[in-house]
Amino acid sequence: MENYFVVGNIVNTQGIKGEVRLMPAVDDVERFKLLDRIFVDRKGSITEYEIENVRFHKQFVLLKLKGIDDMTSAEKLKGTVAKITEDMALPCEEDEYYIRDLYDMEVVTDEGEKLGIISDVIFTGANDVYAVKSDDGKEILIPAIKDCILNVDVENKIMTVKLLEGLR
Repeated sequence: MENYFVVGNIVNTQGIKGEVRLMPAVDDVERFKLLDRIFVDRKGSITEYEIENVRFHKQFVLLKLKGIDDMTSAEKLKGTVAKITEDMALPCEEDEYYIRDLYDMEVVTDEGEKLGIISDVIFTGANDVYAVKSDDGKEILIPAIKDCILNVDVENKIMTVKLLEGLR
């Protein structure tokens, strides 16, 4: 089974020539210009589409997909999820990682105390916040800032943090 990354949601059509409006789920929308195809997931059924053109309008990525040549065809893609395969993803830079790699990661303090596992990543605009759920069901919110996040070991699924005053 292929591993996919979600890159956005097709939320509407654009014009009458078959373009679709995609709400991106990536940090850098310019990366869509590097893609030659995407995979559209319609309730578990995945179809590959060649990308003919990419342009941007407000917060949307406008995609013209091969074989989608009118509004009626484009409307059938409304409400679907756009994905790419793992080999199409840009490699991470040093100290970068994919959000999906953080889920279920064990979180420990710099003093060796086990806090729990990451159960959610909250996108706030200023910085992400990691929701860490302990074994007893309590939740700690840890901001994804350099003062708090000391090390992320994706391979061993362990994050080391420094708890700032007031985070408990």
